[in-house]
Amino acid sequence: MPTLFDDQMSQAMTLSAFNARIKKNINNQADLQYQWVQAETSDVQVRRGHCYMELIEKNPDTGATVAKTQAVAWASVFAALNAKFHHVTGQQFASGMKVMVCVSANFHEQYGLKLVVTDIYPEFTLGDMERQRREILDRLAREGVIDMNKTLPWPLVPQRIAVISAAGAAGYGDFMNQLAHNAYGLQFYTCLFTAMMQGANTVPSVLAALDRINAHIDLFDCVVVIRGGGATSDLNSFDNYDLAAVIAQFPIPVIVGIGHERDVTVLDYVASVRVKTPTAAAELLIQRGTDALSHLTDLSNAIVASAREMLAHSREQLAYYSSLLPAAARRVLDTSRLRLEGYARTIPLTVAGRIATERTHLQHHGERVVVAAGQHMERQRLRLEALSDKVELLSPRNILNRGYSLTMCHGRYITSADQLNPGDTITVHLKQGRARAIVAESKC
Repeated sequence: MPTLFDDQMSQAMTLSAFNARIKKNINNQADLQYQWVQAETSDVQVRRGHCYMELIEKNPDTGATVAKTQAVAWASVFAALNAKFHHVTGQQFASGMKVMVCVSANFHEQYGLKLVVTDIYPEFTLGDMERQRREILDRLAREGVIDMNKTLPWPLVPQRIAVISAAGAAGYGDFMNQLAHNAYGLQFYTCLFTAMMQGANTVPSVLAALDRINAHIDLFDCVVVIRGGGATSDLNSFDNYDLAAVIAQFPIPVIVGIGHERDVTVLDYVASVRVKTPTAAAELLIQRGTDALSHLTDLSNAIVASAREMLAHSREQLAYYSSLLPAAARRVLDTSRLRLEGYARTIPLTVAGRIATERTHLQHHGERVVVAAGQHMERQRLRLEALSDKVELLSPRNILNRGYSLTMCHGRYITSADQLNPGDTITVHLKQGRARAIVAESKC
């Protein structure tokens, strides 16, 4: 008796048969063929002329991937598609791009589902690139920094130049050669801060160079960011918000000279000056120097002309004053003579008045001297009398009259017994006469 397992076995099909059924339904579905879709490229690889990739869709709010499908552009069409894309956008077809492509769903029994790219609309990618650039510029404008570097004052002659470039780049060589061999003999002092100017490391490399310059900002007048010609796709790194924000707010002027005249990046909008090539950057610096030289020449000529005009005016004034000098001298002499005669007439009267005044003063002072002298003599007389009384009071004679005596030995007055020795002869003075004695004993 057949079992349930036998029934299932009889109804099961092979995987290849099932995949063939999928293939028939997908590959023959009209609305899955030659449809235009918008997606972002990822993991783009070119092998033997074929371009393999993933087409993904991200949530615009969270950035999370919401759809992903393998895709391929076969070599028979990819060369033409890539050329068309490069002609419009200036870039090679690569990962991370927003694209609009025409695809057909293709299912293979062995390799599974894949979208075959048959056409591309490069204007969509170009518009997205411009949209990203405009978003960066709008953000910088909202933050109020987009024109900060443009408004910085320039030194009259910028000679100390910080250069950001690749060391062996042809553009850097052209820049240095143009500065060194300028026709005016201007001296420029440059310092190279090496950086990657293309590829994934461009942004961090240039930012690091700007940080090193900022650490020694007082040594430089301006910064020059230069890069020679090349593929337009190599300039993608310069459409970067972080790099643009740093240059927009850099404390000294920045000159940007990257790519060709037709190439425009976000840095061109925020730098103080944008030039088309590294050589043009050198020419700009030389022009500023020659403008300063021209200004100095104009000032020198103006000084010479002003000096000549002043000399001519001074000569004219000197001639005029020379013609007036004799008459002026005569007027001065006449005026002085009249003034002298007036002084001569007033001197006798003035002297007589002064003598009378001084005589009166002298007489008054003489009277005061007599009075002062009399007063002084009276004071001195009274003082003398007082001193005489003191002298009389303290006279040795008065002391002797009161019964005291004076003792002398060897011509000295004796005031203490220890001044005497046994056998000394002493003289004792009394009120009436004196006496001699010999010391038998002395005690204190």
